[in-house]
Amino acid sequence: MPSTLLNRANLATAALLIALAAIPPVAAMVDDPFLVTMVNRALIYAVAALALDLVMGYGRLVSFGHAAFFGLGAYTVGILSTHVMQDMPLVFGWTGSNEALLVWPLAMTVSAAYALLVGLISLRTSGVYFIMITLAFGQLIFYVFVSLDGYGGEDGLPLWLRNTLAGADLGNATGFYYLCLALVIAVWALLSRVVDSRFGRVIQGCRQNERRMRALGYSPFGYKLAAFVLSGALTGLAGALIANHTEFVSPSLMAWPQSGEFMIIVLLGGLTTLVGPIYGAVALLLLEETLVSVTEHWQLVLGPVLIAAVLFFRGGIYGALSGRGGSHG
Repeated sequence: MPSTLLNRANLATAALLIALAAIPPVAAMVDDPFLVTMVNRALIYAVAALALDLVMGYGRLVSFGHAAFFGLGAYTVGILSTHVMQDMPLVFGWTGSNEALLVWPLAMTVSAAYALLVGLISLRTSGVYFIMITLAFGQLIFYVFVSLDGYGGEDGLPLWLRNTLAGADLGNATGFYYLCLALVIAVWALLSRVVDSRFGRVIQGCRQNERRMRALGYSPFGYKLAAFVLSGALTGLAGALIANHTEFVSPSLMAWPQSGEFMIIVLLGGLTTLVGPIYGAVALLLLEETLVSVTEHWQLVLGPVLIAAVLFFRGGIYGALSGRGGSHG
């Protein structure tokens, strides 16, 4: 790969991160607070897409169930907030919590536990069977929460207020935005370390030739399951963030189109790149907002645009910048 292309991609990534960091002061300058809210949603979706890229890109596990992990993380925040604000016992007399340092790890744990259950069953299959099983588990949890009338059912559940972080209020839009940006960078750095580690190389080896990895003495099932659970946990973190961002959770967060949106972000930004999902989330947001301002039938236009992007830019946005589509940056 020409070094100039890689340098161009790295410069573009640095410019993107600088631009994202500049959003709040720019929004204040132009007196448009909605700009912060809008881009913040892209950052949260980037976290979920980064998690999906780990299994879909590096493990070749096309999961249509990641919306379930996203929704479970969101509902963990919503349910705990509801109980603590209404002083209603949840379990063993505990009335919940609004502290992010407790609630967010718990949201990740709940999502990871469900990912473990899904993975134990679905990873025994491959290809279209894996896709259908993850879809089935995703729809299962969707209908479970639709039926929970005590937590809003199909209408969803409003949050009383955002979580606190070590006692600090996350209600400030700018502060919450920078927290989400920091988490995007942290998750990107974590997953970069993971895929460069021995564990990550085994996952990539399983993607290329699972039989050979078995011959070398590795257990592909265990490695893929660990990656799937890690991906589920990080998607649960994104769910906790979106619950705080919108101050509302509903079963629609768990519906299969949500999983599809995460896949689009990964493909648009660049599969097996890790940094690509950040590009993809921002690009999808810009496309949506541009088309919404032009036509009320924006989704009819968005579909062909995304199809064309995937067909003509196989490596996604980051792949086009770096001249590659098959390794992470």
